[in-house]
Amino acid sequence: QVQLVESGGGLVQAGGSLRLTCAVSGGIFSISAMGWYRQPPRKQRELVATITRDGHTNYGDSVKGRFTISRDNAKNMVYLQMNSLKPEDTAVYYCNTGPVPLLNPWGQGTQVTVSS
Repeated sequence: QVQLVESGGGLVQAGGSLRLTCAVSGGIFSISAMGWYRQPPRKQRELVATITRDGHTNYGDSVKGRFTISRDNAKNMVYLQMNSLKPEDTAVYYCNTGPVPLLNPWGQGTQVTVSS
């Protein structure tokens, strides 16, 4: 069974930065496009960014120019560098395949809280 473990969240002031990490166990990582998703309080989960196995990236309009997704295929890891954070970035962040999340169960996610 594939396992997703997210980490790296925390409390940061507006304008600050965080780097999220997702560790993926299981044999599908190297052939899968991956994505970061987030679920703000009282809202639905949304796709933030995706990266193909070859490193091609795509971003949601709200994070374009501030967030950078990357991956290390040798380590089965996906990263999300988040700069210039805003209070509206506050959410629980998750990784999964992208742009369609196919892996179940989801990981526990990592909480990002941005104070104004």
